[in-house]
Amino acid sequence: MVQETYQPALIVHGGAWAIPDNQVAGHLSAVSNAAQIGWQVLQQGGSALDAVEQAIVALEDHPAVNAGRGATLTRDGKAELDALIMDGRNLGLGCTANIRTVRNPIRLARAIMERTPHTLIVGPAADELAAQFGLEIVPPEYFITEAMRNEWQAHQQGGSDTVGCAARDGAGNLAAGTSTGGMTGKWSGRVGDCPLVGSGGYADNYSAAVSATGWGETLMKVVISKTACDFSAAGLAAQAAAEKAIEYLTQRVNGSGGLILVDRFGNFGAAHNTPRMAQARVYPDGRIEAFC
Repeated sequence: MVQETYQPALIVHGGAWAIPDNQVAGHLSAVSNAAQIGWQVLQQGGSALDAVEQAIVALEDHPAVNAGRGATLTRDGKAELDALIMDGRNLGLGCTANIRTVRNPIRLARAIMERTPHTLIVGPAADELAAQFGLEIVPPEYFITEAMRNEWQAHQQGGSDTVGCAARDGAGNLAAGTSTGGMTGKWSGRVGDCPLVGSGGYADNYSAAVSATGWGETLMKVVISKTACDFSAAGLAAQAAAEKAIEYLTQRVNGSGGLILVDRFGNFGAAHNTPRMAQARVYPDGRIEAFC
């Protein structure tokens, strides 16, 4: 029996907020690079899950966006990181929050999904688990860039610069992932939407793969990613599903943010109600389009 093949699809985002003009180039560089890396995985026959992980690792390593190195800082000047990854084949899920020493939180999220009986592990125990799994551990200072230190010292409210990726692979399977440093000046221990299933991200082969970004306290109230997937499952086109979810966020809780979406047919959707959202999408011919 010949296995049916599908056209791969991949889209990434680098956060939805009022990205200043002088930061646009950095954001576009980050999302373009991540999209290229994720697409290479798919072109080589890799899974959507692998593509999402690799794309987000690239974003976590890029200091222009708020995930991994370059994360925003808490009120006490520390970086606390969150991440989520989800497999649309079987609704496999891995999440982590409030970690301080794992270079790539998305790798820990996947390890939690695949190597533990749990879905969410947080705080120092998660950092310790990552070390046991052999993931790369870095000193807390690694995550702090000069730009974020200056923002924190100026007591400025930064953007909700979460990063994420949604993809479909050649087997038709969907996956999504999201990673963030949270909000500038957040209380230590604060967790936003990013590592919460259905809020920061969701993936189901029966509907769509979604990664969200924005003001987490509002995104989680409307379970934004699952809401977008439900609109897709109900028959809305990919772009319409994304727009409808953001419309609901705005009208129901006066929230702010954005999301990216790949539906079960491999179509893209993206919407935001913030001034800008950095994103990059890859078309079937390999062309990458990046914009804010």
